[in-house]
Amino acid sequence: MTELAWEPTPEYVERANVTRLMRAHGIETIDELRRRSVEDVQWYWDAAVKDLGIEFHAPYGRVLDVSRGIPWATWFEGGRVNLVTSCVERWAERPETRDQVALIGESETGTVRSLTFAELRAAVDQAAAGLRDAGVGKGDAVAVFMPMIPEAVIAAYATAKIGAIYLPIFSGFAPSAVAARLQDAQVKLVFTADGTWRRGKQALMKDCADEAAAASPSVERMVVLSNLGVDVPMTPGRDVGWSEFVAPHEGARVEAEDTAAEDVFMIAYTSGTTGRPKGAVHVHGGFLVKIASECAYQTDIHTGEVFYWFTDMGWIMGPLSMVGAHASGAAMVMYEGAPDFPDPSRIWASVERHRVAMLGVSPTLIRALRSQGDEWPAQHDLSSLRILGSTGEPWNPEPYRWLQRVAGGGRIPIINLSGGTEVGACFLSPFPVEPIKVCSLGGASLGMDVDVFDADGRPVRGEVGELVCKQPWPGMTRGIWGDPERYIETYWSTYEGVWRHGDWAKIDEDGQWFLLGRSDDTINVAGKRLGPAEVESVLVGHPLVIESAVVGVPDATKGEAVWCFVVAPGADGEDALPDELADLVATELGRPFKPSRVVLVEALPKTRSAKILRRAVRAVAAGEDPGDMSSAENPQALDAIRAALD
Repeated sequence: MTELAWEPTPEYVERANVTRLMRAHGIETIDELRRRSVEDVQWYWDAAVKDLGIEFHAPYGRVLDVSRGIPWATWFEGGRVNLVTSCVERWAERPETRDQVALIGESETGTVRSLTFAELRAAVDQAAAGLRDAGVGKGDAVAVFMPMIPEAVIAAYATAKIGAIYLPIFSGFAPSAVAARLQDAQVKLVFTADGTWRRGKQALMKDCADEAAAASPSVERMVVLSNLGVDVPMTPGRDVGWSEFVAPHEGARVEAEDTAAEDVFMIAYTSGTTGRPKGAVHVHGGFLVKIASECAYQTDIHTGEVFYWFTDMGWIMGPLSMVGAHASGAAMVMYEGAPDFPDPSRIWASVERHRVAMLGVSPTLIRALRSQGDEWPAQHDLSSLRILGSTGEPWNPEPYRWLQRVAGGGRIPIINLSGGTEVGACFLSPFPVEPIKVCSLGGASLGMDVDVFDADGRPVRGEVGELVCKQPWPGMTRGIWGDPERYIETYWSTYEGVWRHGDWAKIDEDGQWFLLGRSDDTINVAGKRLGPAEVESVLVGHPLVIESAVVGVPDATKGEAVWCFVVAPGADGEDALPDELADLVATELGRPFKPSRVVLVEALPKTRSAKILRRAVRAVAAGEDPGDMSSAENPQALDAIRAALD
């Protein structure tokens, strides 16, 4: 990619939070700031704390301690900080911000609720008092298995405020997936709801929570919110309604627990569909500082603005939205339901209704909305948007350009960032004050000493290699919960003292970064490595193709063969399209990479956060068990793929 998608205007540069930080330290360019932030990581993270006004109850001494080795680095030594103080308390106590909107909950039913910072604090204190009354204390694990509604954030903050450990669980998981997490963390109390709305239908959750809790002996209490207003079974002595749980504590004032910077705030489980879940351990100081800096400097959110990332609290982007928006004094939008229900204008209508400044999406979601036509976003006033965010997977050029042109009017940047649950949260990101190429991730997130290594651990430029990070950072997981050996094996065993993330990356001649998919998803064709995203970008460039999933299938001759699963609604009856697409890939990428099969399908299996489940597709293609599909929005898509293959 050489095409520039964004060149900063003087107005963007002048207004940007990162400009304020640079000027405070006599730094003229974002490249110079990136360089300084990794030459002296302790200087950078201390500067970010001060610039963002993050409140420590007791000051820290040394910023970074690596005496136990880089994988076990700790931050803000001696500091005392509770994340809730910076995200809720300080705004609720200031006259100029206490009545500012902090949280907006919208349901696909049309219901909208909002809370100011003062109201959010009052609700958090009520729930926190209820937790203490239920015998929950510092270090106990509390699971939040709820829809995308304000109570999910209230429960999260209440848990953190008393020093308990917050455990977000994806609202669409099946009982076995929920139980695996409850068991692994020895959860004491579960927040849940009777159910949620999805495409105009009620999806019950309480029965799932009951089955999971029955398999988890540590669960003593379950707090059940009446979200749908339907009757659900309540277990005497264990279950209590949300209203009854908080009612005795109306007007309560709960002081934030005096937590250390390294006290555990959250266990966030990765979203893999097979194997035992990995619980990434995040702490009050590190997660707060890293996420606050990302949302302030990368997505450039300001006090009083509105931040909306289409996600679920069970994925890392949920906690990022909560902490990132509120650490900056911005409002967070939570949307319960499907982004295209009852029609494809839904997400754009929400932007207009709430005057959203920062909208975050996934490439898969945009590919789906693009296929519905330009008229849907055109129906709404999107002039409030200043930043478009994206994450989750590599972009293809055409959907990227569509998002910027149709949603952004060509006037705002796409901040395409990448990291992960265990990163907390970003390795890479562009900034609105720098030129950005189409599909680019810009460069390193501040304070992140990232590089691209070949198999021998040598840095490479202009070619594909492994994404690595050579120094620790505050948001880094403090291990995998209960399994330190697995943590070392997963991230630190390939290159000594260097984190290997598992993504293929490439740095071009101008220093801009591109990701090419997961390195463990790499297709090896006759000894030549190929990233699925490279093929998918070629396929999506065809006018009939909406989206695709490319996988490697075992082949006796080549080792692996390239199989492509393509959604092309306008191709009904066009028998020539598969051959045409195979030839197109061969022309663009070379004859050795010509797909062995191109299969037209009606849909691809996706998570509720709109990420394509490529590993499940590969399993079906190879005749293997796709594993737990409880995170899938449409698991029936796999049956259609099987039928298409037959």
